[in-house]
Amino acid sequence: MFTFRFPLLVWLGIGILITSLGIRQSFGIFMTPISDYFQTGREFFSFAIALQNLLFGMFQPFVGMAADRWGPKRIIILGAISYALGLYLTSITTEPTVVYLSLGMLVGLGLSATSYVIVLGAVAKVVPAQHAAKAFGLTTAAGSFGMFAMIPGAQSLMSTYDWQGALQIFAVMCSFMIVFALFINTAKREDSSGHPVHEDTQTIKEALKEAFAHKGYWLIIAGFFVCGFHVMFIATHLPSYVMDKNLPPSTAAMALAYVGIFNIIGSYFWGAMADRYSKHYVMSALYLVRTAVIATFVMLPTTEMSAIIFGAAIGFCWLGTVPITSGLVRQIFGARYLSTLYGLVFFAHQIGSFLGAWVGGVIYDYYGSYDPIWWSAVVLAFISALIHLPINDKPVPRLNAVTA
Repeated sequence: MFTFRFPLLVWLGIGILITSLGIRQSFGIFMTPISDYFQTGREFFSFAIALQNLLFGMFQPFVGMAADRWGPKRIIILGAISYALGLYLTSITTEPTVVYLSLGMLVGLGLSATSYVIVLGAVAKVVPAQHAAKAFGLTTAAGSFGMFAMIPGAQSLMSTYDWQGALQIFAVMCSFMIVFALFINTAKREDSSGHPVHEDTQTIKEALKEAFAHKGYWLIIAGFFVCGFHVMFIATHLPSYVMDKNLPPSTAAMALAYVGIFNIIGSYFWGAMADRYSKHYVMSALYLVRTAVIATFVMLPTTEMSAIIFGAAIGFCWLGTVPITSGLVRQIFGARYLSTLYGLVFFAHQIGSFLGAWVGGVIYDYYGSYDPIWWSAVVLAFISALIHLPINDKPVPRLNAVTA
């Protein structure tokens, strides 16, 4: 099962994701110094990050189409430049509204061109279908590793220099993504018999029409929306929820640390399971696990131990959805337009993320409690488990015709 050796492109993709997502995960620790510097309050910085996430999703389908048409190498390089420029402009500006352009728009565009959709689309073109989900899982886990590599580094840089210096060093680090991208080669591979793998002549317009006519594609979109809702609600509001229970902030930090640690394990595990078993059933099982984990956490008293256990348990099924979702899209529609089709699915994920962060705050302000939103998360997880069951994950007839 684990004897397949991944191509160089997989490891290059991992390097790109460690850099891109690792820097992104560190933005939270910049909130206080940047807010104090501009004397704007924390809502200003929070909205800049919210804008970044929304634009991250909005750019994704178009960036995916560009990668499918002109190749991932150029797109990643342009994305790295946009990412670096956004970080640098944020570090030198004295006008707070510029941060919406730099940290919001430019970094959002950079993320869309250097994260999962583009990298997984490139990986799909060089990894055999039977190993795709496992490769996607390994690549996805890189994002969590980047979080552990970059967050302590960012804190150390701010202690040694200041927040401006830290962002400028991160901007320079974006050059690593350019170097990795230069070695990316997605030329058509040959199969085990030595014959070239032929691509069909489907256009992007035809690919979109085919996907939109497929019931399973819409169910995949709905499921990934739920994933985004869960991830951003928990990432944004778990620390406050834990402190509302009179627990120290260190407990919330430890819980989030365990999310990251166990996500590394879970992403690869769920990807490997999706290579062995039917992907839509594996996804359904993942959401059932989420249902049980969130419901148990809400019903039991919140203690330091329960918060840490919750972090580990939810981390195990945190981004395991990414390799399975991308694997489903690749399996059903093929690898050629994966960046385009998965980009649209990812946009739904980011809409869910936006609502998870925003609605969580709205519900708390209205009810004075997070309980309604926690139970909403439980219900959504169970619904998502159900909607993945009827997905027909067989390749569309077009792929069978091309193979024949």
